[in-house]
Amino acid sequence: MSQQPPASTEALPGGPRPVTLPCQDGLNLGGHLWLARDGGRAGSIVINPATGVQARYYHRYARFLADHGFDVLTYDYRGIGASRPERLRGCSYRWRDWGTLDCDAALRFMHARSPSAPLNVIGHSIGGFLAGLAPGAPGIARMLTVGAQYAWWGDYAQSHRLQLFLKWHVAMPLATAFCGYFPGRRLGWLEDLPAGVAHEWSFRGPRFERSHKRHERPEVLARMASVTAPILAVVVADDTIGTSAAIRRTLAYYRQAPRSAVLLHPADYGRQTIGHFDLFHDRHKDGFWRESLDWLKHGRNPWANRVIETGEESPSIIAN
Repeated sequence: MSQQPPASTEALPGGPRPVTLPCQDGLNLGGHLWLARDGGRAGSIVINPATGVQARYYHRYARFLADHGFDVLTYDYRGIGASRPERLRGCSYRWRDWGTLDCDAALRFMHARSPSAPLNVIGHSIGGFLAGLAPGAPGIARMLTVGAQYAWWGDYAQSHRLQLFLKWHVAMPLATAFCGYFPGRRLGWLEDLPAGVAHEWSFRGPRFERSHKRHERPEVLARMASVTAPILAVVVADDTIGTSAAIRRTLAYYRQAPRSAVLLHPADYGRQTIGHFDLFHDRHKDGFWRESLDWLKHGRNPWANRVIETGEESPSIIAN
């Protein structure tokens, strides 16, 4: 089992335009803008990465989307890739900042470019959850999420739960305490992470709002509930982190949004494994990528025969 994306991130010929995204707290993020060949008539897309994955991993998919009529923004969260400071040790960046500040900056940037264009979000892993924390999230027109979850260990696949718990909830916080940041690159476990991000991941419970102070919880829950964009959530059968239970837990917070979830199997694409990362590899260009256009352009579920129950439970505001 690999918890690391394949290394298919080399620079592309005729690539995108580097951009700077100003956040509300004054910090600037690095990103790239992919312009559609036909002027963006299909709309705009923001791609939210997974935790510890540089935005360049999604560049080939971004160019594919641009070739099919979308203006596409890829960007790195604070502390990662093009948005990494010279010194990561001691940074106060947190997971929640990636949503409330970074994703919000990306949404504002694309909306300012094309105010009348429908603005879609593609969220991978934590990227499908963080979108709901952005103040600008009510402006999203449609969302496609892949393995979207917030890493509560109880939702990991049972066959790998102990291994993943020891890795991400024991070894990661210990390494972070020792180094002052999580040295993921040195360990071969994704990218380096700011300490605040690593600790929020390590100590996340079954209710994400409980990682916030009690007086903050009503606001973050209301913000998630303010999203009304239709959401199509993709679950991969052999994804040990983004399991069906984890996706249902995430979707429950989007309680005002029309929500559908689909379960895809590696065999659907002639593969033995797909896992948490592989759908963004260009080997899926003529399969998953092309199918995803039906949802992103027209709002049609291309996997309607793969729909699973999402559950109707809605997290309530924690009052005590």
